[in-house]
Amino acid sequence: MAASQSPHVFIPEEWSDAVESIVRDSTSSLPPITFICGPKNSGKTTFSRYLLNNLLLSINCFDDRHKRVAYLDTDVGQPEFTPPGCLSLTIINEATADLMIPCLKTPERCYFFGDVSSKRDPQTYLNCVTALRDHYTKVLCFSSKNGSPSRSEQPLIVNTPGWVKGIGYDLLVDMLKCIGPTHVVKINISSRTKNLPAGAFWLEDDDDASVNLIEISSARKDSYNRSVLVQKEARLIRELRLIAYFRQCFPSDMNVTTIKELAHALACHPPYQVPMSSIKIRHLHCQVPNTEVLYSLNATIVGLAVNPEDSQSLPVCVGLGIVRGIDVSRNLLYVITPVPQSILESVDLLLQGFIQIPNGLLQVLYKDVYRPTCLQMSSLQISRYQLSAEAWSSALRLVGENP
Repeated sequence: MAASQSPHVFIPEEWSDAVESIVRDSTSSLPPITFICGPKNSGKTTFSRYLLNNLLLSINCFDDRHKRVAYLDTDVGQPEFTPPGCLSLTIINEATADLMIPCLKTPERCYFFGDVSSKRDPQTYLNCVTALRDHYTKVLCFSSKNGSPSRSEQPLIVNTPGWVKGIGYDLLVDMLKCIGPTHVVKINISSRTKNLPAGAFWLEDDDDASVNLIEISSARKDSYNRSVLVQKEARLIRELRLIAYFRQCFPSDMNVTTIKELAHALACHPPYQVPMSSIKIRHLHCQVPNTEVLYSLNATIVGLAVNPEDSQSLPVCVGLGIVRGIDVSRNLLYVITPVPQSILESVDLLLQGFIQIPNGLLQVLYKDVYRPTCLQMSSLQISRYQLSAEAWSSALRLVGENP
């Protein structure tokens, strides 16, 4: 079985065979947990989209278990459905029309790690992965006849980063042991020294080797020879995804076809006023002196989170925001975000990491900022800023009307 693909994507035969074997297992036994790993630029994301589509299209009239597929994304640098810096579990119910175009979706559960690599804090990163796996197991699982939890009705796809050496390798092994996949798809590139070890590298001698290991080659033969170009592309993609995310501040049916129209929309869009007394601020991966907290927070991207009742749990992230300005005299933060107000009401924690505002967006937001005019909308105070729009032209062309 093969899902329809975009015309510019080449799917090798061994990829199709690998996907068919996983889909076949999913229809004859419990839904699979597929862990996809390999070095940078090996095609993990494309393969995961291809597998996702085929799992969704494998539904038949007698078995509707796969009407939804769970997608656990551990790649904080190039996530599939969220902005950079997030680890997430997303439930997908429809196939992707184009394997080349990522799309933003609201995750089932999300944690803001605040960086594009796990190297600053591997333990917190692994804690996030474990929490997402637990959410999949406890919340999305059904119960068997004796009342004990059994495997989820929904297949799970686990997408991983391309850091497979040193600490990255150790994290990958820990994730494999934590998640306990039924299938592991290992993608190899032409440069053998960059690949993961052969075989079930994460298993000890006395471990159960019942997992189905599938080794395939990258569709790109020159994948690692393009390392410098790939790094540049990665930075560009991250910036575009952030621009696409914050463009969601506007209604999806809004007719934005020119730069002037987009500039007008931005100029009219009201940031939220957030009383500093109502929230806590947490800096991730570093310590900031109390005297520098507000200075470091201004003009940054923050995770909008909800403090857990259980002190041992991680704060759940409901979205990202841009701190547009700070009024120290009034103890107010000005935050712009596409997160609905009904969800924002539960936010009581701002998480600041190292996710930077794209340069073009930064120039727009802070080039021609005037004194805000405060308005009252119910109990929520908002402000309007006058903006210029020179740097939005490239974003408009690359992102399009539908992020």
